Amino acid sequence: MKIICIGRNYANHIEELKNERPSEPVVFMKPDSAVLLKQHPFVIPEFSEDIHHEIELIVKINKVGKYIEPKFAHKYYDEISVGIDFTARDLQEKLKAKGLPWEKAKAFDGSAVIGEFLPKSQFVSLENITFELKNNNNTVQKGNSNCMLWNIDELISYVSQYFTLKIGDIIFTGTPAGVAVVKPDDVLEGFLEGQKLFRIQVK
Repeated sequence: MKIICIGRNYANHIEELKNERPSEPVVFMKPDSAVLLKQHPFVIPEFSEDIHHEIELIVKINKVGKYIEPKFAHKYYDEISVGIDFTARDLQEKLKAKGLPWEKAKAFDGSAVIGEFLPKSQFVSLENITFELKNNNNTVQKGNSNCMLWNIDELISYVSQYFTLKIGDIIFTGTPAGVAVVKPDDVLEGFLEGQKLFRIQVK
């Protein structure tokens, strides 16, 4: 199983971090060791003092695909959820300044939270679904898929040009504005259309 992540897919987050708006999706990856195990807390790593939460819509691939046309992409997943792409922002900025890859800041152990999956059939439209992250019961991030620069099917098509998609692969589709540092004793909860799909304790 591989985790394929999309960066800079919401205009308000691009503005938030003062990044350049991309002409095509920004893609990076996390190894399977990045998945935070169920019922485990997220432990802030010792190499960063600025770990940010980034809630995202995620999809699980259900069959093998390569060079998938956008019009057929909907056939390659039937479940969606929300997850967190934890980011060591201080380390990421140092790496970006040197033109180096982001993996140490994005792909460390426990950096990917994967919520409980729901059948996509229970949603009227995947291009108009809301999701949010609460930290200690306060909403800190809120997004809607209609604000994506590239929708889910477009992302699947794009990614499949470079990587063969396999059963169980996860795609993180990008984060809206509102990213912020996490601290010990924070409790992070992810919601999709009001349904809570994960709860994480920070230590």
